[in-house]
Amino acid sequence: MKSGFLDKLIARLDQVEPGEVQRLVSRLVREKGFLESVFEALQEGVLILDPDGQITYVNQAASRIFGINATKCIGQNLSSTVRGIDWKKLADPSSIVSRDMEILYPESRYLNFYLSPMHGEMEKNEQLLGYVLLVRDITRSRIQAEENVESEKLNALTLLAAGVAHEIGNPLNSLGIHLQLLERKINKLSPENQADLSDHLQTAQGEIQRLDTILKQFLQAMRPTHPERESTQIHDLLRDTLNLLAPELEERNVQVSLDLAKHPPLLKLDGNQIKQAFYNILKNAFQALPASGGRIDIISCATDYEVTITIHDHGSGISPEVMGSIFEPYSSSKKSGTGLGLLIVRRIIREHGGEIEIESQSGEGTTVTLSIPRQDKNVRMLENEADHIIELEPTEQPSPH
Repeated sequence: MKSGFLDKLIARLDQVEPGEVQRLVSRLVREKGFLESVFEALQEGVLILDPDGQITYVNQAASRIFGINATKCIGQNLSSTVRGIDWKKLADPSSIVSRDMEILYPESRYLNFYLSPMHGEMEKNEQLLGYVLLVRDITRSRIQAEENVESEKLNALTLLAAGVAHEIGNPLNSLGIHLQLLERKINKLSPENQADLSDHLQTAQGEIQRLDTILKQFLQAMRPTHPERESTQIHDLLRDTLNLLAPELEERNVQVSLDLAKHPPLLKLDGNQIKQAFYNILKNAFQALPASGGRIDIISCATDYEVTITIHDHGSGISPEVMGSIFEPYSSSKKSGTGLGLLIVRRIIREHGGEIEIESQSGEGTTVTLSIPRQDKNVRMLENEADHIIELEPTEQPSPH
């Protein structure tokens, strides 16, 4: 029903029969109820605002997305109700605004909002009646796009790795062999002549070895692999890795605190790969500690769905500028680092169906959490005659009685 018709109706309301007025009012109520039902059924959030940015209507989707009460927010300004939106900068009666934004409350999500002004004729003049704000949750598509970009990067790096292995690997082997031959000839010289040449030889051999290590790490990070899984106790793998690193931890005066789950389930793991992931994380952790030493806290937790291992160091932490590129190859804050350690860890954990999360703050340490899903997920259900939880094996079926 057009606003112009409503204006004419209101102007001549005293000339309309009571029965006709009742019929028109009923029609307006039905149309209003129909439109609200449509808005409530939408997955997208819908907010109707007056020209000053005061909220006049919010559908259930918008209430859920922004974590606001659909009744209490009526009459409030949008800027004071929804965090991160500045109404004065946003509102423009002459144009449509479409932007992406990230919200942290009630949970971290990416949104796209579309703000359009609504105009109508009032006394033969076009006037701003308000705005409609449409909100769409694009978190899933944003994450999918990031995963696609990451996958394309890895594919490109995998192709590059094949070329690197051929173009650099063979010359390195050849240089190593010739340096060994050179070493034999130097050893035949007099002690006076050996001194200077031996220093240069050791430097060259050290650089060759370093290049060879970088090449192997790069190939290991990029080359697709299939884990050779066996039923394994993940705590045993963790302890084996700590034993391997024990001399370095002792030399650096690093204390390790263990708070492990008492009865963790067996997991289908590739033991060597998981130990490598632990090795890389723990080495990063103690290298971030002060030269005088420090402490690393390791906590494990087992739920019905997954096992998590959390490794927290009380070291220097990671700056916000570096956090955005910690999984990028050759992005390292350490002078001798290759930047491939965490890339290898993430590849290993994801090949096991898990995920890695990293939280850090400069000067307050870093927390790395590894989550690996269980294969024997327990099924929980309520009995009909009691309100307590019982646990069934995955292959069991609940009794029909």
